[in-house]
Amino acid sequence: MSHKIVFLDRETLDAKLRKPNFPHEYVEYAQTSPFELVERLNGADICITNKVPLREETLKQLPGLKLIAVAATGTDVIDKAYAASKGIVVSNIRNYAFNTLPEHVFALLFALRRNLVNYHNSVFHGRWGYNNQFCYFDYPIYDIAGSTLGIIGYGALGREIEKRAVALGMKVLINDVTDIPNKVDVATILRESDVVTLNLPLTPQTRNMIGAKEFESMKRTACIINTARGGIIDEQALADALRKGVIGGAGMDVLTVEPPKNGNVLLDPTIPNLIVTPHVAWASKEAMQVLADQLIDNIDAFAAGAPRNIVTA
Repeated sequence: MSHKIVFLDRETLDAKLRKPNFPHEYVEYAQTSPFELVERLNGADICITNKVPLREETLKQLPGLKLIAVAATGTDVIDKAYAASKGIVVSNIRNYAFNTLPEHVFALLFALRRNLVNYHNSVFHGRWGYNNQFCYFDYPIYDIAGSTLGIIGYGALGREIEKRAVALGMKVLINDVTDIPNKVDVATILRESDVVTLNLPLTPQTRNMIGAKEFESMKRTACIINTARGGIIDEQALADALRKGVIGGAGMDVLTVEPPKNGNVLLDPTIPNLIVTPHVAWASKEAMQVLADQLIDNIDAFAAGAPRNIVTA
């Protein structure tokens, strides 16, 4: 049996993609708009998508679709309930960003705690040149060693972040939706941490879970880092908290709408001690190749009648 495979947004994956190990027709598109979905997936039984949404109104027009292979860990772009009701298998990528994402978290953590962006910008605007002494202390610098890191979301990536934090001499507080040893509640993490990192999916329960009330409970010098999903943090509340000095800084690799073609409240350059990166925490060259290889492994397994990495909710 031959399968037709359509990759909707190939340009989101900068890696080599090997051929599946079964008879197939393969078509790829650099990007796909919502208006092109049905036409491009017509006749396909396997769809590969990274960030192109597949909702009920689209899926109900594709009765031949059997597998949605998501080229990412997060599957919030898929209407999983409808897919399940029609027997469409949804698979995702797991445990591929075990180095790249934790390293991005710590890149943001070091930059924020040491105020690297503010010092860099001030130097290039001439501040150092007219200073009377050999250095200046316009922005506070805090040690990493001895500080407290709060990890909200203690899956594979949360555990990798913890390993690096311990190696740096940090105290670690952890929280997860599952029952784990040494778990503390979110309120305690927010109250006691110098840096909080979010590593959990976007769900109805986690949407806007960090807002004005939560920022008010944090230390005035604390920073928050989100490399998970936009929408977990209330973006307007974060902008307000940074402007008012309610918290010390923030590092955001994700926004509620990506790309932010119509702007975003967090893209105002006057917001102090905020670093925004374009959803690249996952995207080391090494990690993307692991992802690409696992993506084809998932498709091969499905074609062999033994689907893996199945997502049901």
